[in-house]
Formats: sequence, structure tokens, C-alpha cells
Amino acid sequence: MKHGNLGINGLGRIAKLSIWQHVARKSFAEIVVNIGRDVGTGLEDVAGFIEKDSTYGTLHNYLHGFKAGRAIHNLDEKSGSMLVDGVPVRILRESRNPKDIPWKSHGVDVVVESTGKFVDPTLPPDAPAGSVRGHLAAGARKVIVSAPFKIKDKTAAMPEDAVTTVMGINDSDYDPAKHSIISNASCTTNCLAHMIKPLLDYFGFQSILTASMATVHAVTASQLVLDRAPKAGAADLRRNRSVFNNIILTTTGAAKALGLVIPEMKKIGFIAESVRIPVNTGSLIILVIDLQDNPDNGPINRSLINQIYKDAAKRDKNGYLEFSDEQNVSSDIIGHPLATAIIEGQETHSRTATISFDLSRLKGYSEEVGACLGRSVVDIPVTKVVVYGWYDNEMGGYGHMLADRTVTVSLSTNKD
Repeated sequence: MKHGNLGINGLGRIAKLSIWQHVARKSFAEIVVNIGRDVGTGLEDVAGFIEKDSTYGTLHNYLHGFKAGRAIHNLDEKSGSMLVDGVPVRILRESRNPKDIPWKSHGVDVVVESTGKFVDPTLPPDAPAGSVRGHLAAGARKVIVSAPFKIKDKTAAMPEDAVTTVMGINDSDYDPAKHSIISNASCTTNCLAHMIKPLLDYFGFQSILTASMATVHAVTASQLVLDRAPKAGAADLRRNRSVFNNIILTTTGAAKALGLVIPEMKKIGFIAESVRIPVNTGSLIILVIDLQDNPDNGPINRSLINQIYKDAAKRDKNGYLEFSDEQNVSSDIIGHPLATAIIEGQETHSRTATISFDLSRLKGYSEEVGACLGRSVVDIPVTKVVVYGWYDNEMGGYGHMLADRTVTVSLSTNKD
């Protein structure tokens, strides 16, 4: 079923792989890609960029296997049009500001905003440097942002027509009658949400005392090939170091975004960290959770945690969560076609200990309370659980989730 015309703003990593996804699915009658500038010497160079990828190989091999021939044909330099595996793709090269992109004249209802520049839903359409709302002013009915929202004005509230969703977690929070701007969160948040949700469903958020995660993340296009002097005012000097030969500590907004898609996590102390390593894709989340043990329900151990994930993966008819008993390395999950989280079951660990807690240190404690209990120190069984989850942060995990979100938004839009 074709859903009309799809707009994509930008032609970076996510935009390019979104083209691959939607050409394979044949969901849209036409794909209109706005670059807003000339590329190389002409349309043939744009086609070459779309066709070849250093990580995933060639588009035609991705679509049809190793014997396939070229899938891009009928290039027309004047109109900026081409056929990609039979799907009309039009390239726009005139306008960078979203409000000036002629979406309406090209029949585009849904736009994927993938430049990474327009992520503040509070800015008006005519903001001097451009705004995500400019797409709506230019004729689009819905905009899907391929990144977390970032509101520059910390006093501003999230607009009522904006929502953050992760497919398979809270995608039903999207209300077609209410929401015009949808964030698909980040690749890390998508994986993390599918790692956290099964544990929340089984234990309840009241049993989770603390949680933390670290993502061992592949490099991204915002990093540098070689060292360069930082710009004036730059606070994080590590972002200007070479990605080739460094492990680089950085930040992630996964914890904040997770609270938007799983509100219960706002009640749990959660820390998220990120480390960039020199691989081109294939990332890993190390999730650490402290659970209050209940001896009456049996021990919390590796076998139980793995079974929770196995059962959750079986219930997931979309294949967003997978459980693996194999000994994977990062390259094994590159291009994985469905899963946004692949649990590495062999590395699940748990340790249970008894923590002595002095109640007299609690606010509101009184001698009367101590007299009723007969003591002020109690022993609490706590289990620390460590879970590893792989994700292809480009095509297989995030690209697939973004494409699913795009198709569902388009389908609901066409029903309006």
C-alpha cells in the first residue's frame, strides 16, 4: 500500500538509509529529498552517494543480493528526478530553511527531518535560523524528527502538538488529531527502552532502587577524522579529537528521553553515560539495575533475567527485541534487519547482597517509630543485575524503527 509522497530533509547518514528503507518497502509513491544545495558536479553524484555505502555496501546488493545490478536509473538533471528500484525519487537543491522548501507543491504530507539542526519544537516557523515548524508552514502535515527534541529555552514547556515515541514502547501516545511533530528519540533511547521495559513489566518500578547505563557507541558524523582546534567557546574539547585512534568520553540524552517514553523512569534515579569508540556502526548498552529482592518470590538470578527477556522477545511480534545465546561481537549485528535491542544472554550477570540500612537517617524518623519496630537498622536484600544489549545505531536498529514510525504516521495522516 502506497501512502502518498514522503519528504526527507537532509542527506546525511539517517536520510540516506531512510531512502534505502522506504525504497525496499515500496510504501510511498514518491520520495522527495531536500538537500538545499548542489552536490558534486550534478545529479549523478547524488545518485552515487545514495547507491554506495562504506558500511552497508551497495543499495542494489542490499535490495536484491550479490548478483543484482544497479538499481538507480532514469536520471534527469533538470528536474532532479531518478528512479530508485522503480520508486520515483526527486532531489531538491534550492532551499535550506524548512519554511522555504516546496513540500506542498510536491504533494508531501509527511516529512522526516534528519539534518539534526531543527530539533526545537518551540521555535516559530519563521525563526531566523530555521525551525522544524517551518516544514508545517511549507505544507507538510506531520514532521518526524530523527533525533531527540532539544529545547534551547529551558523555561519553555514541550508544546502540546509535539510528542516523543519509541515504536513498541509508547507509539500509541502519538495522537494523529493532536500531534504534528514527532520525535523518534535516539538510537540509544530506542535500544534502552526495549531493555528496560521487560524488567519494569516483571518487577514493577517500585522494586528498582537505582539504574544506570553506559553506551559503548560507534562514531557519528559529528566527530572529526583528525584533531582540530575547537571553535570559540567550545566546552567539550574531546569532540575535536580524531575518531580513528581514540576512545572518547561524551554525553548522551538517553536518560532524559527515556522518561518521555516510559514516565515511570522519572521516579527512579537513573544515570546515562556514553563512550565513543572507533567503529563505524554497531553499539552496545551496558545496563546496571539494583533491585529490591523479595525472598518469597524466589531468587533474582541470571536464569530468571534471561527468561524475562526470552519471554518478552516471544511476545514482541514486531521483532524489536531479540534474545541471543550466541557470543556476538559488534560486527555481527550490523545491518540486522529488525531488532533495536539484541540481548547478549551469555553476559547477563547478577549478584545479591544484604544491605544494612539505618532508618534513623530518614527524614521524619522518630523514637516512636523505632520503638514500634524494635530497632532502627533493617537488612534489605538487594540484587544488582547487569544486562548487555547490542544495537545497530544506523540501519538495522534505528533506521528500521524510524521507517516503521514514518509509515504508521503516514497511514494515520492519510486517514484524516
